[in-house]
Amino acid sequence: MFAAPAESTPLLPDPLDHLASVLFHEMGSPGVYGRTALYEDVVERLAALISLHREPGTEVMRFPPVMSRAQLERSGYLKSFPNLLGCVCGLHGTEAEIDAAVSRHSGDWTLSLSPGDLVLSPAACYPVYPIAASRGPVPAGGWCFDVAADCFRREPSRHLDRLQSFRMREYVCIGSSKQVSAFRERWILRAQEIARDLGLSFKVDYASDPFFGRVGQMMAVSQKQQSLKFELLVPLRSQEQPTACMSFNYHRDHFGTTWGIADASGEPAHTACVAFGMDRLAVAMFHTHGEDVTRWPAAVRELLRFSRTEKATTSAFEVL
Repeated sequence: MFAAPAESTPLLPDPLDHLASVLFHEMGSPGVYGRTALYEDVVERLAALISLHREPGTEVMRFPPVMSRAQLERSGYLKSFPNLLGCVCGLHGTEAEIDAAVSRHSGDWTLSLSPGDLVLSPAACYPVYPIAASRGPVPAGGWCFDVAADCFRREPSRHLDRLQSFRMREYVCIGSSKQVSAFRERWILRAQEIARDLGLSFKVDYASDPFFGRVGQMMAVSQKQQSLKFELLVPLRSQEQPTACMSFNYHRDHFGTTWGIADASGEPAHTACVAFGMDRLAVAMFHTHGEDVTRWPAAVRELLRFSRTEKATTSAFEVL
């Protein structure tokens, strides 16, 4: 999970505002946008680049934007981030009851909503742990998964690097403490190489998740002290207030214990993940290199394979 940047006064202009009309379409709610062809093409190219770095033996899974409410509750999300969760609710009852609820004479129809068995996925990795648990003990070599999902966190903001609805791509490792620690260390180095090749300015630093409440503050301190979370930070707004575009998380045996996942030695498995904020990365590319992708550095364009597609067909950017 990415730590949320501090929110500035909403009335002040933001350094990313100039990208809004080029990359997004307003949809009536802060942090929820339609996406232009220009923007979406870059997201897809970034996703393809990340796929090129997939380690051998990694299993690919793609998840919907919703997941089981019971599974997320069991994972402990409500203890840490209840303020960010979105629940899928619906109108239930007889036809007459539902008709009365939505009648213009009955007042606020939302008062008749009741929660369903689904929640909006707050991160791409949560569904993979119960799936892994259903397979029995982890083999000696461990498991690696490539997962992605459209995610949601209830933190309205007009800042383009802090969306409520966003795409997350993750690589997840399940195995022994030694295996997952080595996995995370490899990816901290590899992710810096990717960011460097993309021409992004960045730094990697200790971080903590935005845990809720007083107990959450202590959890955040402990997370930093144990070096459980690092983030790759890009100075989109300023050097003092950078944006987390990737995170590197070591969960220890939390999910192994929660879901009864045992490693090859019979002990609760450890897990780690590297998460790519696809929308934040795309915004970072446009903020860094400009709105005209034909003027991006040649090495970056080659890395994202712009020149190859332009030789074969008319670029999408030319018809916007």
